[in-house]
Amino acid sequence: MDSLSRRRFLRTSTILAAGACGLASGEGSTPRPHISFPTVPRERLSVTSWPFRAYMESPQNRDRDPKKPGIAMTEFAAMVANRFDVHNINPCSWHFASTQPSYIAKFRQSVERARSHVVDLSAGGGGFYDPDAQKRKQAVDYGIKWIDIAAEIGSPSIRPQIDEPQHLTPNVDRAAQTFGALADYGARKNIVINLENDDPTTEDPFFIAKVIDKTGNPYLRALPDFGNSAVKGPAFNTQALTVMFQHAYSMSHMKDEAQNDRDQVFHVNVPQAFAIAKAAGYRGYFSMEYDMDYGDPFSATRRLVEETLKYLG
Repeated sequence: MDSLSRRRFLRTSTILAAGACGLASGEGSTPRPHISFPTVPRERLSVTSWPFRAYMESPQNRDRDPKKPGIAMTEFAAMVANRFDVHNINPCSWHFASTQPSYIAKFRQSVERARSHVVDLSAGGGGFYDPDAQKRKQAVDYGIKWIDIAAEIGSPSIRPQIDEPQHLTPNVDRAAQTFGALADYGARKNIVINLENDDPTTEDPFFIAKVIDKTGNPYLRALPDFGNSAVKGPAFNTQALTVMFQHAYSMSHMKDEAQNDRDQVFHVNVPQAFAIAKAAGYRGYFSMEYDMDYGDPFSATRRLVEETLKYLG
């Protein structure tokens, strides 16, 4: 093990141990996140880079379609501002061409030139409830890396992804320990950790709520996605969004339809979704995330922006 890997290992081990102690003792001394949310409807909107995955130029982007014109992440904020009159973005970590300090500084400058802000950073994930302690340490270390980058680019939150084998039963206790450790680190930099109801199995909304409740850290919150749970039916989606918004703080993904791995299309009850958010007292951002394999993401994002403004106006 080289010295850098050893330092990372020791840092993550210390954070995990501190998180476990906090859970065991029921400590409530962690400060609450402090983010000043806008109240003007359009200023509450954001656009994520995920709908434009076929266009995003990055060595890590497996969804790039070379037949389409490329968009560098350093051009993304300006594109969103020009095309949609939205000055908040929600980039995906795998759309960054590099994580070197010089590139991150260049990206931050491009956001500032567009008079925009990063309001959430979607990161990849790891084995947050894997039985292998080493894999859990690796997941936390990966999250720490993106918390540090979020602080550099001015993002108030990150969204790590639970990346577990489908055969592995979700484990609340192990997930609460690792996400609790990550939230402890996020609290030091006022960076919220958002958990999305993304995968129906590994990121079930009710499992996410249990993990957040078990952790008891104000810096660990839910990220309600309007459509991801709709693939299990409208009644389930209503229940999912209700519990997710009860645990949400700063970010939600807005979409009006979704599809499953069999390409079946499910429509979202958008008025109901916004009503659930309002009833929960949600004051954070709504990020436009057109997520279909067909259609034009530019016109679809414009439609989502106009649709969202109707309910926030």
